[in-house]
Amino acid sequence: MVASARHGTVHQLNVSGGGVPKLPVEEARVRLGGMDGDAQADRRHHGGPERALCLFALERIEEFQAEGHPIAPGSAGENVTVAGLDWSRVVPGARLRLGDEVLVEVSSYTAPCNKNAQWFAGGDFNRMNHQTHPGCSRVYARVLEEGTVRSGDVVELIEERAADRVWRAQPTTYRWSPPGE
Repeated sequence: MVASARHGTVHQLNVSGGGVPKLPVEEARVRLGGMDGDAQADRRHHGGPERALCLFALERIEEFQAEGHPIAPGSAGENVTVAGLDWSRVVPGARLRLGDEVLVEVSSYTAPCNKNAQWFAGGDFNRMNHQTHPGCSRVYARVLEEGTVRSGDVVELIEERAADRVWRAQPTTYRWSPPGE
């Protein structure tokens, strides 16, 4: 299948016992809590149901390499390196089908970690910070449907109505008015 704005491929799957880099595997079982064979050394900032998977675009990695940064697929800690998908459309609330079985929903942009400084010239890991470089960040995703994913599987952006879903997920805010107002 030819990649398009809505379709790409799983370039690489990556796991580690904790920390970076994550190393490639050909296939992995994806569960609600994350990818089999993968662990996080810092559970306060990584992992859990809202951060079950980390995804990143091969094209961003290649862009960083062209700028002279020694980054490679898996080194930034992503579980799934995606190729050919319009990364600007991968935003919180977007849903992606990974292969035939796995369905994920992007939960947030991933803040860069100082452990990633080694992959950036001069240690400036903020090059992949969504706040300073929108569209250049990894993303976290929650798993909606478990299954097995393989390198080379199709990645499909199946739903982009992110704003509606993210808005609905926000807690209700109540304003307090002092008596007499």
